[in-house]
Amino acid sequence: MVMRVLVAVMLVAGAALAPEALAQAKKLKIGVVYDYSGPLAGGGSDLHALGAKIMIDHFAKKGGVEGYQIEAVYADAQSKPDVAINEAVRLVEQEKVDMLLGFYSSAQCVPVAVRVEQLKKFMWITSCISSAVLENRNLKYVFRAQPSGRQFGMMSMDFIAKNAKEKLKKDPKDVKVAIIHEDGAYGIDVAKGNEEGARKAGFNLVLKEGYAATSPDLSSLVIKLKRARPDVLFHTGYNPDIVLFLRQAREQGLKLSAIVGHGAGYGVYDRLKEAVGKDVNFIFNVDPISIWLANEKALRPELLPVIKMVGDEYEKARPGAAIKSAHVGMAASNTYVFMSEVLPRAIKKYGGIDADALRKAALEVDLSEGGTMLGFGVHFLGDGAMAG
Repeated sequence: MVMRVLVAVMLVAGAALAPEALAQAKKLKIGVVYDYSGPLAGGGSDLHALGAKIMIDHFAKKGGVEGYQIEAVYADAQSKPDVAINEAVRLVEQEKVDMLLGFYSSAQCVPVAVRVEQLKKFMWITSCISSAVLENRNLKYVFRAQPSGRQFGMMSMDFIAKNAKEKLKKDPKDVKVAIIHEDGAYGIDVAKGNEEGARKAGFNLVLKEGYAATSPDLSSLVIKLKRARPDVLFHTGYNPDIVLFLRQAREQGLKLSAIVGHGAGYGVYDRLKEAVGKDVNFIFNVDPISIWLANEKALRPELLPVIKMVGDEYEKARPGAAIKSAHVGMAASNTYVFMSEVLPRAIKKYGGIDADALRKAALEVDLSEGGTMLGFGVHFLGDGAMAG
């Protein structure tokens, strides 16, 4: 599926363009890829897509960037890695886009990144948190302004370790934990971080198991958890697998002191509430902070009106949402970093929008804490195991 949006208009008076107008008619054509259909759409990809679109439209309405109009061509990955690859190639070879932006699933980004690198096109990832997307691949034109899945997994364990004595009335060595995860690149990477964090905290790991995100039945996994009797469950998944698991766990009477999720489906509050009702209030989730909950005093002042703008556009697009999903803010913030930091520098300092100019500009991004709407800073490694 392709949705084409030309998001900057030049008004012309008279029958012919003046030479000055022709000189200014430059354009950056961005291929935007997310899952607008399939299970990943409801697991957060459609919300990321909304955040990216809000920010692209915002810069387009301002007249573009440094004299370049912005044209976005939107493509649906359909929650399938092979479709994501094919759409990325089609956007480059047929639609003649200058770069690619977006992507939600690590299972898609792992193969797509290699293909885009071969095509020598710039790729700006707004999610895809698995370390496998970048680690030991020495990618030159692929950049991701997002923490890694392994960091998510370690941070969730650290959170429970710091609260075990007060909330669980147990020393960490007496806390039994279980790790379950979808068995794609995303789930595997977060689970690695979970396991590393569990060892560091001294937890008693009683079960670690992966499953297919497309599984129609997770009752056997619930049975294993009931036998293992963990105090805390660490779960990484998308949707509908998260909803399926939570429903079957409740039906089979699984008792836990806490459930900790790691983004994706656990970041889609409305769908979780539909599935488990008031029990949603007892689920923890590790994710970059919602931009609407960030400490405004710790952010650069110029970001505050942008955050408000994103919230206003979110409400127009999704009226009646109980809670603004952090997913929208993540993609909006990460797209803003590209539009405000990378693109203008590439044009002004490196002479254009080709992949090498964009790469050089990206490597010079050096935002300290508070420099993004998500609160964290951004700096990219040009070489080494985690280049990009």
